[in-house]
Amino acid sequence: MGLFAKIKEGLKKTRDSVVGQIDTMLKSFTKIDEELFEELEELLVMGDVGINTSQQICEELRKKVKKEGVTNPNDVHRLLEEIVAEMLEGGQELNISTKPSIILVIGVNGVGKTTTIGKLASNLRQEGKKVLLSAADTFRAAAIDQLEVWAERSGCDIVKQKEGSDPAAVVFDSIQAAKSRKADVIIADTAGRLHNKKHLMDELAKISRIIDRELPEADKEVLLVLDATTGQNAVNQAREFKNAAGITGIVLTKLDGTAKGGVVLSIKEELDVPVKYIGVGEQIDDLQPFSPKDFAKALFEVEKDD
Repeated sequence: MGLFAKIKEGLKKTRDSVVGQIDTMLKSFTKIDEELFEELEELLVMGDVGINTSQQICEELRKKVKKEGVTNPNDVHRLLEEIVAEMLEGGQELNISTKPSIILVIGVNGVGKTTTIGKLASNLRQEGKKVLLSAADTFRAAAIDQLEVWAERSGCDIVKQKEGSDPAAVVFDSIQAAKSRKADVIIADTAGRLHNKKHLMDELAKISRIIDRELPEADKEVLLVLDATTGQNAVNQAREFKNAAGITGIVLTKLDGTAKGGVVLSIKEELDVPVKYIGVGEQIDDLQPFSPKDFAKALFEVEKDD
């Protein structure tokens, strides 16, 4: 299955639910009027796009309809695809050009954080990069064990200490190891953090200080892993983490298991944080670099009738 086919299949539940309802609604209109815009906005909100973002989409749609002189409701579908792609564009590429670069991965327990790290490591290895995993989630022994399995599976080095060790010390050791082994990228796992726990955020700040001191010139990504099935809850999580941890991007997992794929738009539009990867399945290659055009196309592509 090709990349686009994977994304399309992963968005099937969202497409069938949200976009399916939009298609049905558009077919009930013979002209584009204010009632159409109101119904569309309501359907977008129900599809976990969020109130502000839904209003923004409808406002852009009004402008496009007027500018292009569109009168047929069937053309709204195409315009929506264009608007969504434009809204999501910008910042989705991973910024890891220095050697080494470091990717700090954060997120609450249960979102698929360690699995995401394993899949990301595998992706980067396939690109020819030497990857070192840093087991800085020292709160749970299981997290260290799980990361070891992924290190073996993806052919990466791993730096770890015993359960309960200082996570910042693990990151420090990982940076020294990366320098001596000439690794291209360090991916650091961190404890599953609840955004209202101040000491956990303090710990994250300590890790960041170590990175800034030991790798002052390095490219640094702080990726927040979110579970797409939680919908607007994921947006609230992202807002809290952005305020506390200065995240540079989002990895949205479990898109294939939810009809709430519209949450991608809320995150980008309301928080101005780009989605960098999406998870569309269980396999090691089902973590995909995020493409706004492919996402919009997969979301709105209509099955042609023979």
